[in-house]
Amino acid sequence: MRAFHPLNLSWLSYGLLKGDRTLIVVNALGALLQTLYILTYLHYCPRKRTVLLQTAALLGLLLLGYSYFQLLVPDWTTRLRQLGLFCSIFTITMYLSPLADLIKIIQTKSTQCLSFSLTVATFLASISWTLYGFHLSDLYIMVPNIPGIITSVIRLGLFWQYPQVQEKSYSLLQT
Repeated sequence: MRAFHPLNLSWLSYGLLKGDRTLIVVNALGALLQTLYILTYLHYCPRKRTVLLQTAALLGLLLLGYSYFQLLVPDWTTRLRQLGLFCSIFTITMYLSPLADLIKIIQTKSTQCLSFSLTVATFLASISWTLYGFHLSDLYIMVPNIPGIITSVIRLGLFWQYPQVQEKSYSLLQT
């Protein structure tokens, strides 16, 4: 399970600080969906304690970061720049993380560990956010989404180079 990801709440904070309704609505909805996902996962998870501790640690870290921006950075412009930089760095790391599987994919000549639909969705979302950032002349939105486009193109190229093999469909066992 991917633990609670603080990016939605970070970008939500950036949107609130900037007064950008699009960022607010999209990231509030994303945070809500992540919360529902976590609650559903916890309902069925046999290791509830571990997941709860991971989630609590990340929420504590997020609260610490929020406190920093609210209490120690009083200037609105500086706060917006620092929060934008924080969000940008973590967005870039999120987009670069699937490349860790690149060596495994090339060695095995298999893209089984990649999701084609997630790759296409990431590609489209990255393009959308890059264009939105360009429209607003906001480098903090535009620049970190460019690696999402690049890594998606690389992954799509891997799907073309190493097509996923369809698993054999097995007929129902007769009794």
